[in-house]
Amino acid sequence: MAILFFWYVPIFLALYCIALHFLNRSRNLPPSPFPCLPIIGHLHLFIKHPPHQALDNLHRKHGPIVSLQLGSRRVVVVSSPAAAEECLTKNDVVLANRPSTLFGEYLNYNSTTVGWASYGDHWRNLRKIASFEILSNHRLQMLSSTREEEVRSLVSKLFRDHKNGEVVNMRVAFFELTVNILLRMMAGRKYYGEDVSNMEEAVRLHEVQAEAIRVNGDALLGDIFPWIVRFKGLKKRLIECQRKRDSFMQVLIEEERKKLYGCDRSVHEEEKNVIQLLLSLQAEEPEYYNDEIIKGLVLVLLAAGSGTTSSMMERALSLLINHPEALKKVQTQIDKHVGHNRILDDTDVSHLPYLRNVIRETLRMYPSGVISAPRESSKECVVGGFRIPQGTVLLFNLWTIQNDPKVWEDPTTFRPERFEGLEGSRYYGFRYMPFTYGRRSCPGEGLALRVGELTLGLLIQCFEWESVDGDKIDMTMAVDGGGFNLRMAKPLKVLYRPRHKMLNLLSQM
Repeated sequence: MAILFFWYVPIFLALYCIALHFLNRSRNLPPSPFPCLPIIGHLHLFIKHPPHQALDNLHRKHGPIVSLQLGSRRVVVVSSPAAAEECLTKNDVVLANRPSTLFGEYLNYNSTTVGWASYGDHWRNLRKIASFEILSNHRLQMLSSTREEEVRSLVSKLFRDHKNGEVVNMRVAFFELTVNILLRMMAGRKYYGEDVSNMEEAVRLHEVQAEAIRVNGDALLGDIFPWIVRFKGLKKRLIECQRKRDSFMQVLIEEERKKLYGCDRSVHEEEKNVIQLLLSLQAEEPEYYNDEIIKGLVLVLLAAGSGTTSSMMERALSLLINHPEALKKVQTQIDKHVGHNRILDDTDVSHLPYLRNVIRETLRMYPSGVISAPRESSKECVVGGFRIPQGTVLLFNLWTIQNDPKVWEDPTTFRPERFEGLEGSRYYGFRYMPFTYGRRSCPGEGLALRVGELTLGLLIQCFEWESVDGDKIDMTMAVDGGGFNLRMAKPLKVLYRPRHKMLNLLSQM
């Protein structure tokens, strides 16, 4: 009997895989790699290679539209500009939903935040607030002094620390800078560096952020294998993590409410931080703009903006150190426009096209995410001639689209010059979409670019940069434990020295 069982199992598995393969073809679904195993589906394809390499291999073998079964989830991966354009123009409304996930349900107020809400009136209103009230060009310009103060604070600290001859960890420096900028925008306080508003709050924020990243990885597994939720106390951990996040945010809201509606009520419109702005909207429509809506908006902006922006700057500086001729070109352009008698500010960035092209090329070669945030088809549609059933999760393979030699000339070479003469990312079409397009595109693009350009510009104006051992910086990429966000496998640690022409200004900061 045992011998028969030994033979039946592999025969059953083989017949199952073959039947499923031909069934998919008969239903005009996108090509699907063989075999699709019971329970795990195609997850075995991601064991030997990192996600971005595994997805790139699938594109090379099976074409620009591939259907995968990841546990219980049907997923379609799009890896060409033409297919992405069809998704984001003809089918943009159909593909504007977010899939139901544990992360959205438990850590995003039952999927009601701007990042995880289903497409509809509620999401449109949240998107309008994010795009036109919080992250509009006018609002970002009003907050330019905040960005400048924080970046100059970083430069001043680097200048003082250089006297000790220490190697600096720029991953930590960029992350703390980005979090400070976001928190000052949202709540008028900072939690890193000098003049920390509240050290106890800073420690709590670090703890809740770290816990959210940890549970996100387990939540992703729970989405793929729903039965996992019953094990490892996952549901309990998610609830407890959100309780801590919610409690932290509620304290911030109450403090900003006291400032806004205190005895003097002296906060002018242009001086309001994001929480105060949202509390003002709450006073006009209390039924809609409840505290939960406000907390959700702030948490999404903080989570989405901190790691991605800081990681973008880390990669850009690494690439410039590896390409000293490009670093010198940025420095020369800054010297010509700004000179050595003042510090570069937010208004100078638009006059530094090569610096902007460095950021663009960095985002092309190393987008912040291997894939886009997931979308879900609200009804059946057709992409590239293939049928996409209702409820299918759709992902854009950003890494492959932006590094495809059929789309980009010599894509593995860092060449900011390829973007010369083109203004605005929309000119590159769907072959370049680090912030994606359509209704679900990232509303924080403007802020990320302003922070990145200002920070790199000032660091290059004030310092000379080089690797610790004289070799090239290792640009090997890794994926974080909670999803598909790209980061450098090794933190960027560098040597630097103040530029002789800038010593006088730096000593006065």
